[in-house]
Amino acid sequence: METTVKFKTLSCREARTYLFAAVFVLGNMLLPQLCHLVPQGGLVWLPIYFFTLIGAYKYGWQVGLLTAVASPLLNSWLFGMPPSPVLPIILVKSVALALAAALVAKRTQTATILTLILVVVAYQLAGSLFEWAYTGSLSAALQDIRLGIPGLLLQVFGGWLILRKI
Repeated sequence: METTVKFKTLSCREARTYLFAAVFVLGNMLLPQLCHLVPQGGLVWLPIYFFTLIGAYKYGWQVGLLTAVASPLLNSWLFGMPPSPVLPIILVKSVALALAAALVAKRTQTATILTLILVVVAYQLAGSLFEWAYTGSLSAALQDIRLGIPGLLLQVFGGWLILRKI
C-alpha cells in the first residue's frame, strides 16, 4: 500500500515551521493526557511520539526536532509526565524518531507501512541502546517493545493513515 505524499521540508527561517511544530507539540500534549486516563496508558500507547513522527515525516527535520524536544519538555514541566528521571531517555528517543522519519521520508518520497515500520524500528533500536547504556538495565531498555506494542502499531498504521490525508 504505497501512498505518494507531498513532502515539504520547512526551513527554520519560515514562520510556518514554528506554526506546524506548535500544532504537533499541542497534539503531543493532548494525546498523552487522553492515554494517561488509562492505567499505564503512556507505557502502552507511547503517545508522546505520535505527532513527532507525523511532523518530521511530512515537514522535515526542523519541524521534527522542534516537536521532538518541545513536547517532552513541556509535558514534563506542565504535567509531570514524563517524570524527570526518564526525560533524557524520552528526549533521545524523540530526537531519534524525528531524524529517522525525516531521513526516510526524504529518501523514499513515499509513506508506506514498510517505510513507517523502518522508522519505528530505527528509533526504537537507537533509543533502546541509549536507554540500556544510560540505565544499565536491558529490561528497562526493552520496555517500549514489551509493553508498547499497541503504541508502536498506532505509530505505524495511524501515522500512515494521517500522512495519507494531510
